[in-house]
Amino acid sequence: MATKEMPLDSKVEKAESYPDTKRRTSVGGSDLHNISNREDDFRTRNGLNLRSFTRRPEGAAGLSELDRSMKGRHLNMIAIGGSIGAGFFVGSGSALTTGGPASLLICFLIIGVMIFNVVYALGELAVMYPVSGGFYTYSIRFIDPSWGFAMGWNYVSPRTSRMLARFAHIMQVLQWVIVLPLELTVVSFTVQYWNKDISVAVWITIFWVFIIFVNVFGTLGYAEEEFWASSFKLIATVIFMIVAIVLICGGGPASGKYGEYWGARLWYDPGAFQNGFKGFCGVFVTAAFAFSGTELVGLAAAEAANPSKALPSAIKQVFWRITLFYILGLTFVGLLVSSTDERLLNADNPYADGTSPFVLAPLDAGLIGYDSFMNVVILVSVVSIGVSCVYGGSRTLTALAQQGYAPRFFAYIDRSGRPLWSVNLCLAFGALAYVTLASSGSIVFDWLLALSGLAALFTWGSILLAHIRFRQAWKAQGRTLDEIPFKALFGVTGSWIGLVLVFIALIAQFFVAIAPPGGGLNDAEGFFKSYLALPVVIVFWIGGYAWKRQGWVKIDQIDLDSGRREHDWESINAYRAKFATYPAWKRALCAIF
Repeated sequence: MATKEMPLDSKVEKAESYPDTKRRTSVGGSDLHNISNREDDFRTRNGLNLRSFTRRPEGAAGLSELDRSMKGRHLNMIAIGGSIGAGFFVGSGSALTTGGPASLLICFLIIGVMIFNVVYALGELAVMYPVSGGFYTYSIRFIDPSWGFAMGWNYVSPRTSRMLARFAHIMQVLQWVIVLPLELTVVSFTVQYWNKDISVAVWITIFWVFIIFVNVFGTLGYAEEEFWASSFKLIATVIFMIVAIVLICGGGPASGKYGEYWGARLWYDPGAFQNGFKGFCGVFVTAAFAFSGTELVGLAAAEAANPSKALPSAIKQVFWRITLFYILGLTFVGLLVSSTDERLLNADNPYADGTSPFVLAPLDAGLIGYDSFMNVVILVSVVSIGVSCVYGGSRTLTALAQQGYAPRFFAYIDRSGRPLWSVNLCLAFGALAYVTLASSGSIVFDWLLALSGLAALFTWGSILLAHIRFRQAWKAQGRTLDEIPFKALFGVTGSWIGLVLVFIALIAQFFVAIAPPGGGLNDAEGFFKSYLALPVVIVFWIGGYAWKRQGWVKIDQIDLDSGRREHDWESINAYRAKFATYPAWKRALCAIF
């Protein structure tokens, strides 16, 4: 059967094409809402009564299913602004001093190319197989179950080879549960910009309770919080860029630094690059960290009412996030703030001291109150990432349990659609934030952060490799590309390019771990703080293989049909016929809008 690419404006797929989403009656007589998979009772579906905590009836596969209540607008905003956080607004200051404005621009552009291919590869897989815990299950299915096991647990802190895939999932879990207490600590420091007299414990508690409150409402709680937080970040960043253009052209207040034409003087003095090649590699690593969480849009696809329509639209927004937020935003930052600014170089705590370059630029311009506004943006961004930590970690842990790679009780999903015990575990890790109150708290956090430092790179590499293996199996089993409803823009070539860039980033991080910018060779402690994730991943991979005794999946062994979603090919083919009549310029626009 000829099949075609799913467009942005394709019709909503018919309910009959979703055999797993038809209305079914739960035990006790309560009906689940058909497409969204939610309870009809308002209080039950929103987690506001005791009944909402009881187990959700099992689906056709013998497992309770998550909601499918996430809307297209949610996925679009998660894609364009969901993972914009401290790595972008504050980490960019460290990157600026490490490598200079040119390294900042070039490295974020290179990582942007990598991420662009990652999300398109993920989009193709997620439209075909929209499953909870997507990345790791793709690794189990297309690469190696042991690798998926490792990557899954890595992501809560992606079946080419079964051993490799399970390993991936473990690393995914660790990535998120470790980042949550870090984000709570960061948000408490950010608030100290206005008042340093209040203990950080107070702010940790307040924002931890807020994150718990959001998760009471399950999928829609996360989706709505991300929609409004991402909208705010998007608007604030656009405002910043408009203000930045005015300042660069000399339109700032006469009392400030930018009262006359400013231009690109900082690219000449102190210079476009700092710390030579080591500085460039250091920025490369920071850029990779700043893009962490971009893949969440693929994880959220399993909880969308119509992923085949909503996900392609959301995936295309990533192009605008890379261009608008990272490339243009950081270009303006590099033009306005010096890479040798003492406030950046000597900041013991860039959050409490307000030394983000996005705060320093309006402060130097003499724009009264604008620095506080940008600090609010940082505050909202960090809290948003904290909520994402619980969402990403809990869904991945639940998928691990459903596959038999975590204790079974983590597969528990209640009537409001919450993976209850997985959410509780991820939220409980927030208590680690209080470690910062101890005299040695910063040391503990350095090591916790070291565990998740490379997690995103392993996740992205697994997604790209899973996509490559999927396409190889698809071709080997006599399928045509017309049978894929949504295809990665640059196909397998894009995934190979992205995979090569992942390896380059890992090599750059290894080089920086041995010889950090601005100094000599690193000691053993410094090396492992920069590269601890690699030996941890290897241990999980070996453990997954020892447990399951399943190795690399051969191309002819890959199952391409189980769990594959049916699509409304009549609508898809009609759109493709219409799309073929468009002029070249219109086809190009449709590819990125």
